Amino acid sequence: MSIYDKSSLVLIPSGTKTGKVFSQKPVSGDGDFTFTRASAATRVNASGNIEKETSNLLLQSNQFDTTWSNNGTTETSGQSGYDGSSDAWLLEKSIAGGSIRQSIVFNGVGTYSVYAKAGTLNYILLYINYGSGTDTQAYFDLSNGSVGTTIAEIDANIESVGNGWYRCSVSFSTPSATATTLFFPAQGDGDTSGTSGNIYIQDAQLEQGLVARDYIETTTTAIYGGITDNVPRLDYTDSSCPALLLEPLRTNLIAYSEYFNGADWINVGVTATENAVISPEGVQNATQLNFTGTSYKRFEQNTSNAATACTTSIFMKYINHDIVMARMDSTSGASYAWFNIQTGEVLKVDGANGSVPDPIASVDDYGDGWYRLNTTQNSMASNQEIFWYFVPDINTSTGGWTGSGSAYAYGAQFEEGSYATSYIPTYGSSVTRNAENTKATNVSDLIGQSEGTLYVETKGQTKDSSLLLRVAQSGGVYGDSIYIDIAVGGSLRAVIFNNYVSQMLSTTSVTDGQSIKAALAYSNNDCVFYLNGTQIASDISVSLPTSLADILLGSYYPANSAQQYKGTNQALVFKTRLSNEELADLTTI
Repeated sequence: MSIYDKSSLVLIPSGTKTGKVFSQKPVSGDGDFTFTRASAATRVNASGNIEKETSNLLLQSNQFDTTWSNNGTTETSGQSGYDGSSDAWLLEKSIAGGSIRQSIVFNGVGTYSVYAKAGTLNYILLYINYGSGTDTQAYFDLSNGSVGTTIAEIDANIESVGNGWYRCSVSFSTPSATATTLFFPAQGDGDTSGTSGNIYIQDAQLEQGLVARDYIETTTTAIYGGITDNVPRLDYTDSSCPALLLEPLRTNLIAYSEYFNGADWINVGVTATENAVISPEGVQNATQLNFTGTSYKRFEQNTSNAATACTTSIFMKYINHDIVMARMDSTSGASYAWFNIQTGEVLKVDGANGSVPDPIASVDDYGDGWYRLNTTQNSMASNQEIFWYFVPDINTSTGGWTGSGSAYAYGAQFEEGSYATSYIPTYGSSVTRNAENTKATNVSDLIGQSEGTLYVETKGQTKDSSLLLRVAQSGGVYGDSIYIDIAVGGSLRAVIFNNYVSQMLSTTSVTDGQSIKAALAYSNNDCVFYLNGTQIASDISVSLPTSLADILLGSYYPANSAQQYKGTNQALVFKTRLSNEELADLTTI
């Protein structure tokens, strides 16, 4: 019999649905884990791209005679569409300025799009009316696939999809919380004055972000897809096999994480051009930053954080300048970290010559030349200023030098915490990703009561406490439980509590990113702890807790104070105490 055959529960993250993580054993589903996270999130998918929540905020997105209001137009369904269907519409106007429209509550950075084809007219106007300020407008030529006149837009794009059809899109930033989206058949570039003519339209979409994504059909409500609330994240950051990503509550305090011309950005000697290149998402929404002049060359943010450990991060890619310096500034002093964005290296850190501790800096490789630059300062004051400078060398801390150059940027983040968590997109205000919790409850028949074994496979970390795997009494009672966790500083621990009294506490040190295969085998007066094929500890005077009923990953339930820094690659539960030989085999890397 193999070791796996002896297990009562096997979790190798692969199958999920909203609110559920499926275990491979038992096959009845009795060992499946419930999952909660009351917010959207991101992950790195199997293609190596960051995956977000997606949405279509328009109602009746391809039913233009319902929620949509018309002004001197007629909408006729059943037309041949871009996708081979008969779902397109003929949009014909009978007055000057004829249009259809839909009002919606929307704030921040967004993209408005529609599939369109020339009829008797060759132009379409996409228009966003805000009720104040300058409205966004973009004309598109449907005869040759070109962008015409634009006003107050971030970007405008037209893409051929075949058979005379184009997807037209315009990205914008709203000055108010309410917008009206409109489509106009147009006589020419900048001209909606004609009183007759038609075009074809299909599949309208309004979404947050700088680019138009895959179309999502809606009816009477907005539709969200991707990594939405309560969707478990199978993350491929570290390998070709996924880990179940379980993270604590974090907030990205930067309001415009991708729009570097947003209201909160201060750009000195730097200009930003959006949608310049493919980002770590795999879509063209990264920004090109060009710098020149004899003064500072920086882009910066002022934040409203508490006086606690904080981390700033940003994705950057080399064009023709390689050294970037991150600066975190407060009344306590400044700290600096220099990075080479061509080689993906941390070059130097400095706590302002001793006025504050040196920051902790690291780089994550996201492929295709993209690096995430992370800087943590553990001793700072509130209300930070966050700067990124283009500098000529590691001895320059202010950036006042003569030179010019460029680099790509994407996904800026500033969060309270001692390490950078997964990317949290923002489109005009700060965004919070809530803590994740996953557990299997009332599964006492899967848990060894008088003897058993817990096994978990993950990555090591030193930056935060991290519960790996725990069995406990019903309700997740902490004082009557058996678990494996990592304490702050990198102490991998095996712990047994009976009536709130520690019966076993064994620790060993691990490092960030270290591969961990750990197993805790227990029976009365016979417990042993293995890590990566080696016995770490044993105890022959242990009294076990009783009535174990819940299996937990990633948090000290019911509180969400500890999560898994790198996620779970595999978790096994056994109702028997495996032999020492089996434990060595199971945990050997």
